[in-house]
Amino acid sequence: MAIELPDELIKIEERAWAEMQAGALTVDTAVAAQVAVVEYAKAAEKPRYDVEVELKFRVRHPKEYEERERKRREAEAKK
Repeated sequence: MAIELPDELIKIEERAWAEMQAGALTVDTAVAAQVAVVEYAKAAEKPRYDVEVELKFRVRHPKEYEERERKRREAEAKK
């Protein structure tokens, strides 16, 4: 998918994910994460769903995300 995600959006999702894993997700954090996704998707003119999927994959599966991005960069370099 390769949607560029701003650092601030990643940080908000990391906070929400950490709270979820601790069983302490607050409504404020959940709302902040959702609002940030919607605002970014709108500004970037990307489907909200695509932004959210990319963000959650990046935050929740960092090793797999890095591997996918490495492969993508290698494929781009071969073109």
